[in-house]
Amino acid sequence: MARILLVEDDEDNIGLLTRLLQHHGHEVVVASDADSAVGTAAAELPEIILMDLELPPVADAPPEPNAGLEATRRLKVNSATADIPVIALTAHTMAHHRERIAAAGCDDFQEKPIYPFENLLSKIARFRPNDV
Repeated sequence: MARILLVEDDEDNIGLLTRLLQHHGHEVVVASDADSAVGTAAAELPEIILMDLELPPVADAPPEPNAGLEATRRLKVNSATADIPVIALTAHTMAHHRERIAAAGCDDFQEKPIYPFENLLSKIARFRPNDV
């Protein structure tokens, strides 16, 4: 199964997603803001990143209501983390939101609330074909 970096700032979501992912055999590392997401991804080199988009602002960037997008941009320009698939977790899935998500470098997105959970598991499996 996959080693997953979960980037989420809501404690309830962290607990729920961590338990569900671990129940399905995944190893979970957590970062709770955009700055720590970039550092943790570089240090841990997860196989997949689940990136909440509505995070506290990145320290040295212009204010961005979706700091997860800025974190993703930074991950995608770093040669060490550029190839790690990023699945955006967001409640905003209209066409213009999906365009911004893709432009930032996210490989896919999952609508929040995440239900049924199998939708997210199938997206993870898409990036882990050897696990099937």
